[in-house]
Amino acid sequence: MNVGELAGYRVVALDGCDGTGKTSLANLLALNYGFTIVHSPRTPDQVDLADRYRSLISGDGKVVMDRCFISELVYGPIHRGRTRLSLEDAFDLAEAVAAHGGVMVHLTAPPQVIRHRLLERDGPPSASIEEIAELVDAYRQVFDAVNAHVQVVSIDTAQVSQPFR
Repeated sequence: MNVGELAGYRVVALDGCDGTGKTSLANLLALNYGFTIVHSPRTPDQVDLADRYRSLISGDGKVVMDRCFISELVYGPIHRGRTRLSLEDAFDLAEAVAAHGGVMVHLTAPPQVIRHRLLERDGPPSASIEEIAELVDAYRQVFDAVNAHVQVVSIDTAQVSQPFR
């Protein structure tokens, strides 16, 4: 699938490890196809995370989510020792994406490529190649699980001839 094909969806939910190109792709969709970018920063504990994502998914207009609920299942256990969403919550949210004319996009790349991008963007990354490899694998597992509930498009951004610029 090329980037222009994503323009046919009402909701595009991007996720993947830091350094895989989520923000670059979100910016491209906003600039060229009229999407509104929704960044998903850390949601305070007292806010119902599933409800927050449901409202984002069901909003008006074309929305591209620059990081979505999948990250909670991957990074939550790492940063807080737990996730605030169950796999069932993720399935429900994936079905909401599908019901609102959406697609989920799994951005990935080999760990060495991700580490190099993080180094260029942020300076020395705190994660080792092994830790990045674990994150890449965790994202793959979660996207494999939600694939039964919504269309998932996987893009290896190391294989894209012109990264989303």
